[in-house]
Amino acid sequence: MTQSQFDLTNDQEESINKEAELNSVSLNKEIIKPIWLSVTEAKKLGGVQDKTIRRAIQYNYVKYKIVSNRYLIDFTSLVTYLHTKTKLKNKFNQFGLGQYVDKWK
Repeated sequence: MTQSQFDLTNDQEESINKEAELNSVSLNKEIIKPIWLSVTEAKKLGGVQDKTIRRAIQYNYVKYKIVSNRYLIDFTSLVTYLHTKTKLKNKFNQFGLGQYVDKWK
């Protein structure tokens, strides 16, 4: 193949660049105000025991911070963690917040 077969027109380059920008923007969106949950709230929403949540904190499976000697867990990382293992996912869907969601996107 010759070099001319790989050359793109300006319109093609612009459309590729715009598509790349849109993809990078959608992937790099930062959550401005994340939802922070206590251990008790996290276990209720997750449908699991508090020791499961504390174990996730201990092994850094969830994002957390400590405020006034209390753990606060990031909701997004909690849901992600609860979808990592089949057993946790089933508990989440049967006893936790997942029972109210018809279909996760």
